[in-house]
Amino acid sequence: MKNQISFRIVVAAAALALLAGCAMFQESGQSALVGTWTNSLGTVWAIRADGTFDVDLKHHGKRDAWGTYTVQGDQVTLQRTGGVKPKGCEGPGVYKFKRTDDTLQFTLVSDQCKLRQKNVLQPWKPWKKK
Repeated sequence: MKNQISFRIVVAAAALALLAGCAMFQESGQSALVGTWTNSLGTVWAIRADGTFDVDLKHHGKRDAWGTYTVQGDQVTLQRTGGVKPKGCEGPGVYKFKRTDDTLQFTLVSDQCKLRQKNVLQPWKPWKKK
C-alpha cells in the first residue's frame, strides 16, 4: 500500500515538472511570427499564416510594403514583393528570431536592405488597434 502511494506521488511530481517545463518553452517556427506587431518606430507589421506580410511604415493605416516569408527553425527569410523599394532592397533579408509571450526579437544573418534592417532589428510588441 505504501509503495502504491509513493508511486502516485512520484508520478504526480513528474507530471507537474513536465507542465512547468513546457510553460518555459518559447514559441518557434512560423506560428511564432504570425500576428500584428509594432515597434518603437511606429511601424506596424502584419504577418499572416499563409506566408505573406504587410508593412505600414508610416502608421497611417495603409500598407507601404508587402511580401512573403519562409521559416526554417528559428530563421526567417523575408522577400519584398511590392510597395516601397529603397536601394538595396531587391533581395531577401535573413534573420534569426526569438519569441517570448509579449516580444518578438530578430538578429541579423544577412540583408542588404538598410530600411528593412532598421525596422526588423527593433523589438516588436503585439499591436493593439486603437
